[in-house]
Amino acid sequence: MSQIPQAGSLAGPPPPQFPPHSLSNLLGKHIVLGLSGGIACYKAAELCRALVKAGAAVQVVMTEAAAQFITPVTMQALSGRPVYTSQWDAREGNNMSHINLSREADAIVVAPASADFMAKLLHGRADELLSLMCLARPMAQVPLIVAPAMNREMWANPATQRNVAQLKADGIHVLDVGQGDQACGETGDGRMLEADELLEELEAFFTPKRLAGQHVLVTAGPTYEALDPVRGITNLSSGKMGFAIAQAAWRAGAQVSLVAGPVGLATPRGVQRVNVQSAEQMWQAVQPLAQVATVFIAAAAVADWRQAQVATQKVKKDASGATPDLHFVENTDILASVARSGRAQSGALFCVGFAAESHDLQAHAQAKRLRKGVPLLVGNIGPATFGRDDNALLLLDEHTCEALPQAPKTVLAAQLIDRIAQRLNS
Repeated sequence: MSQIPQAGSLAGPPPPQFPPHSLSNLLGKHIVLGLSGGIACYKAAELCRALVKAGAAVQVVMTEAAAQFITPVTMQALSGRPVYTSQWDAREGNNMSHINLSREADAIVVAPASADFMAKLLHGRADELLSLMCLARPMAQVPLIVAPAMNREMWANPATQRNVAQLKADGIHVLDVGQGDQACGETGDGRMLEADELLEELEAFFTPKRLAGQHVLVTAGPTYEALDPVRGITNLSSGKMGFAIAQAAWRAGAQVSLVAGPVGLATPRGVQRVNVQSAEQMWQAVQPLAQVATVFIAAAAVADWRQAQVATQKVKKDASGATPDLHFVENTDILASVARSGRAQSGALFCVGFAAESHDLQAHAQAKRLRKGVPLLVGNIGPATFGRDDNALLLLDEHTCEALPQAPKTVLAAQLIDRIAQRLNS
């Protein structure tokens, strides 16, 4: 069994260095990135760089209109490959770029996809290389993913919406649009998604949908128990592990609800988030969601106790040196309460607990699993992981004890989701 790190100082040793592509489902994928005309071409440059960093090979194909917004030289520098712009490109021995390029691809991604280009796709028009390639692709082997980009009125136009609906019916993956300021000075729907959002959509696209049809409820981060209006008790949990689990569950096809304590992390794409502060607020948020979820992953570091009476004003020290009178009461045990519910007992809700320990991890984690009454418990050494981007986990159920060695939390989250899916399907 792999070594689980022992507790050390809170700062801990320097984090290990993992190559960026070790986090990615795009590693080794061959992506043809198509650019049609639009100011959003600048985002395609960012996306190209992100894809290469994720370990994908990127072949750029541009329309003549796209070259008015960003140069092929720029895209060649970012992709590391010559850019194709013409169906008459003589570099191909058979002069059939539209055939050869599509046969090599794991996916064709058109970003940006203008209103005009989507209309061409709908009607099968193919008067330049990019549309020719999309039309000639082997549909069963090479998916086509388009990221619309246009003015808000163009997006809202009934003709565009009809085209989008028909493209989806034809099996083309049409991504959502963003909302906000537009280059024309107007504000609304129609912006192309940002490069990081597009990358996340592609990561999810290439993730096996092992949790399709499941509703996963995740708690993450610390709780904060107030003592007075300016002071409180909390812990060092960053929430990174729980947020990574929510992201991995969404990528695996689940509907995901995330109840988050006070952390400064961005909401993972596709995840519905509820923000809370205290353990009691977290319990109130979890209860209705646990009535509809099929998987509950309690990754939050929930305070065991709270101050019985919170002072309405800041408690001041005085010259007497007297210490404040603190009286604690126990918070609801969220994991144990959900695990004892009728849905969990009947098997309709699969519960996963977390244990952050400082020593004797396996013994303490197994004892907690039995005490909470959950089928799967995930243990880690808290001081060795608080605030870090990497971790090592120990997975315990009734029959097995499996160590997941040190890795980025995003990698561990995907491994945990795989283990949960295996148990749901067994």
